[in-house]
Amino acid sequence: MDLKFTVMIHVSRPVAQVFEAVADPKELSSYFTTGGASGRLEAGTTVTWDFHDFPGAFPVEVVEVVPNERIVLKWEANEGPPDAAADGPKGAGYSTVATMSFKPTEDGRTLVQIEEKGWRETEAGLAASYGNCMGWSQMLAALKMWVEHRINLREGAYR
Repeated sequence: MDLKFTVMIHVSRPVAQVFEAVADPKELSSYFTTGGASGRLEAGTTVTWDFHDFPGAFPVEVVEVVPNERIVLKWEANEGPPDAAADGPKGAGYSTVATMSFKPTEDGRTLVQIEEKGWRETEAGLAASYGNCMGWSQMLAALKMWVEHRINLREGAYR
């Protein structure tokens, strides 16, 4: 069994605007990374993302960026609740890969798809994949609301 998932949403804005809402740390911090994003998503860099619901900054390795088309990220799998001793998520000792794709539609919207894969085929890996699937689904809904209406859907949701 290959543990992976794909989630998607249509955003009623042009690809360049939607892509920037993900790549630009100020934009991303406005609707998704409730504790902030440390830098722009550029290939070969490592940025940190912080979330109020999972305290402690996550290092995110930016593997590939094709402007207005694709962003590939790699980060350590999380297979458990936050580690009280480290005040952050419990790392699993291996990484997963998330690929975001941005495709223009004929009607001027953008189809955003996120696939994440690479979990170990264990109960903990399966549970972690479900958690990330939920997180990416929330991210896409928040992205849509932010880009289309400038509403932060996650504001106050995790404090």
